[in-house]
Amino acid sequence: MKEIISKLKLAFGDPKIRKKIIFTFAIITLFRIFAFLPVSVVDLSSLRQLFAKSQFFALLDIFSGGTLINFSVMALGLGPYINASIIMQLLTVVFPFLEALSKEGEYGRHKINQYTRTIALPITILQSIGVYLLLHNQKVVPGLTPLQFIAFVTTLTAGSYILMWFGELISEHGLGNGISVLIFVGIISRLPVVSMQTISTITQETILNVVMLIILAILVVYAVVFINEAIRKVPVYYAKRIRGNKVYQQATNYLPLKLNQAGVIPIIFAISFVLFPQMIGNFLVVSKNTALVSFGSFLTNLFTPTGIVYNVLYFLLVVGFTFFYTVIVFNPDKIADEIQKHGGFIPGIRPGTATKTYLQNVLYRITTVGALFLGLIAVMPSVLSAATGIKSIIIGGTGVLIVVSVVLETFKLIEAQVVMKSYDSLAR
Repeated sequence: MKEIISKLKLAFGDPKIRKKIIFTFAIITLFRIFAFLPVSVVDLSSLRQLFAKSQFFALLDIFSGGTLINFSVMALGLGPYINASIIMQLLTVVFPFLEALSKEGEYGRHKINQYTRTIALPITILQSIGVYLLLHNQKVVPGLTPLQFIAFVTTLTAGSYILMWFGELISEHGLGNGISVLIFVGIISRLPVVSMQTISTITQETILNVVMLIILAILVVYAVVFINEAIRKVPVYYAKRIRGNKVYQQATNYLPLKLNQAGVIPIIFAISFVLFPQMIGNFLVVSKNTALVSFGSFLTNLFTPTGIVYNVLYFLLVVGFTFFYTVIVFNPDKIADEIQKHGGFIPGIRPGTATKTYLQNVLYRITTVGALFLGLIAVMPSVLSAATGIKSIIIGGTGVLIVVSVVLETFKLIEAQVVMKSYDSLAR
């Protein structure tokens, strides 16, 4: 704890880092102000009653940062952007020119972000229309005139794009990944509510379960930290070599391969997919067509957050997205070429293709461990909720996982900034 405080003091002592921290908090403050600017046509009391009766809507509200239960102008949250990012990642694998563009440094990332925002527009509009129809069928939103309907959709679309812009501002001028930071802030803002809901359900019969859950939660946080920090060190030797007039001495280094290369991204992607069937079910269940009502009820019951199908699908999606994202961010072919180019080799492995194959095998083995861990952590709250009867665990479990991961990444970034500052002062 003392080490963390000392690093924070060093961070605030540096004008550049302090400016980034203040800028990040300023954007977060604006986000929370927008989160309480409601859309006027929504009956908030009816909306809160609907959320109180449905774990699905409560889970959606957690990931919107409370903007949905208040039905603010940012009620859609970052869902459209996340869905567009998933589509863009898939397109990058399919189309070679997008893959080449993603490797072109800052320019490539800028163009990819532009394409992602373009893809997000129709998704945002469709989700705005879907939310209106769903809430209208639930008697939360009255019938609107064409002009009011256009204003409703435009407001939600604009709010979602403002939130995307906030995320990009934090990424560019603040600390950390802006999208992850905003999701983190949204979850943190709802954790007190979830905690109070859990406390209000405690009885003499369940108090032992709650104590055990608190102990288990501490162990889970420790496990998340351990897995996020765990790395496999692949040794790399560099032989003595001469280039021009310079002599490079023999050196030993290692290639750090993280057990969890993808971080919290698979959880965010998976939750966006796994909530979709129940969203469709809630929309169809109020239809006037009997067949659609039956199908909607079937989807709602099948994909309930405590159900087996929901949790199995959630687990498989988390594992799948972990492998998918790891393959995208880690390129064994490129790393093998870089090692060979600089005269390096892995002991017992021939340079070139053999090194690439070795790195792939190591990566798949450690990613399997990380993916299974993330999948188990994702579904554990539902299992514990079914065992203890405390429903709010489902809502808080995945949120805690995201919060811990983002906090770790942010502190590592601050530490890197402090270390860089120290090197700069020594260079002078």
